[in-house]
Amino acid sequence: MDATGDLSAANDAGTIDLVEAAQGFAAIGSEPRLEVLLALVRAGPDGLSVGDIQNRLDMAASTLTHHLRFLAAAGLIVQTRQGRTIRNQAAFGQIQELAGYLLRECCAERATRDEACPHGRTQGAEQ
Repeated sequence: MDATGDLSAANDAGTIDLVEAAQGFAAIGSEPRLEVLLALVRAGPDGLSVGDIQNRLDMAASTLTHHLRFLAAAGLIVQTRQGRTIRNQAAFGQIQELAGYLLRECCAERATRDEACPHGRTQGAEQ
């Protein structure tokens, strides 16, 4: 995975597998971690420093560090050092893959019965 969260180098098919999806969903399965990830998504590609996240979410440094480690281990954020500052950025490609993991299954059973998906998705279509 590169700094943007693109999985194409790590996974030739460009899609995550069940284990990666489970890790990603587990990482955002706690409200504080989801709040951290949402703050980074809202910040856009520039991301936020640890101090910026702390101020926005009013979270203790040790707690925030724990949540950031968990999100980084799941590949949902990328951390880079800029001098003495650690910059945290949402891994948009990985987040998109995680959402796509669920959406690729939309109406899969209908497709085997030649029924149209009411959501306009076709089997195997990437959104």
